[in-house]
Amino acid sequence: MNESTSKRILVSEVGPRDGLQSIERTMPTADKLRWITALHNAGLREIEVGSFVPPSLLPQMADIREVVAHALTLPGLKVAALAPNLRGAQAAFESGVHKLTIPVSATEAHSLANVRKTHDQVFEDLRAIASLKRSQYPQVEVEAGISVAFGCTLQGAVTDDETMRIAERAAKAGVDVIGLSDTSGYAEPRQVRRLFRKLQAAFGDRAGGAHFHNTRGQGLANVIAALEVGVTTFDSSQGGIGGCPYAPGASGNIVTEDLVFLLESMGLDTGVDIEALLEARKVVAASLAGEPLYGMLPEAGLPKGFRYAKQQTAGSA
Repeated sequence: MNESTSKRILVSEVGPRDGLQSIERTMPTADKLRWITALHNAGLREIEVGSFVPPSLLPQMADIREVVAHALTLPGLKVAALAPNLRGAQAAFESGVHKLTIPVSATEAHSLANVRKTHDQVFEDLRAIASLKRSQYPQVEVEAGISVAFGCTLQGAVTDDETMRIAERAAKAGVDVIGLSDTSGYAEPRQVRRLFRKLQAAFGDRAGGAHFHNTRGQGLANVIAALEVGVTTFDSSQGGIGGCPYAPGASGNIVTEDLVFLLESMGLDTGVDIEALLEARKVVAASLAGEPLYGMLPEAGLPKGFRYAKQQTAGSA
C-alpha cells in the first residue's frame, strides 16, 4: 500500500448536508446542532453542515446560517458547506465557512438535472466564485466536487477522459481542490485507482478526496482502492443516510461508523472515537425515528480486543 496511507486519514462527515437533503423529513434545528456537536465530540474535524440553497427547493436546509454559526463555535472544526451557484457561494462566504464545495457534474445530463445549468453556465459561475474568493475570502478553500465522475444514471457510462476534461476546466476556473464523487454508485476499484492516479498526475496537491456511495455494495472496496493510490480524505455519512435526489437510484453514502472502523482496523489514524460516534448516531435515530439507518459496525459492535490505530502503533513500538 502507498506510504501516504501512514498519514492521518481525514473522515469528512457529510450527513448533515448530503444525508438530510436526501430525505423528505426535516430534522429540527436543535437536533442538528446536537448532532453536529456530538460528531465533533467524537473527534470528527471536518463536517459539511449544510447547503446554501433556496428554502423553497430544499426546506431541510432553511436553517443553514444558524447551523453554520453554531458549528463555528466548535474548536478545531473545519466547517464545510455546499453551494450550487454564485448566489449561494456569496452567502456561504459571508457566513464564515472554512470550506465550500461547488458541485460540477461530469455529464451534461446530470448538470441539467442537478443545477439546471449547462456545463458552460456552470463554469461561468465557477470562475466568478473563484474570483470572489480570491478577492474577498482568500482564507476559504473552494473545492470542485465532480459529481457522477465514475458513471451516471442518466447518461450511463462515463469515460475517464470525460471526467478529466471537467476536472481540467475546474482547475482553469481557479478552484483550490478537485474531488471525485461516485454519485450514482457506479465505481469499481480498478476504475477508482486509475482515475485518482490521473487526477493526481494532472493536478498534484490540488487532487482532492473521494466521495463514495454504497449503492451497489462496493463503497468500502473503493475506499481501499483509493487508499492504495494515496487518497487521504473520504466523505461519509452517519448511518449511511443520503444520496442524490437528481440521480435516480443513487442512494446510500458509505457509513461513517463502518469507514472509521475499517481505517482504524488497518492501523490508519482517523482521530475518531467509535464509541462516541455511536452515541452521536443516537441523536439521528431519535430525531428521525423510523428513518432507515445503515451500517454493519453499529449492529455487530466492536470486536473483543479491538485496538485503535494509535494503540496499535504504541503496542509495536
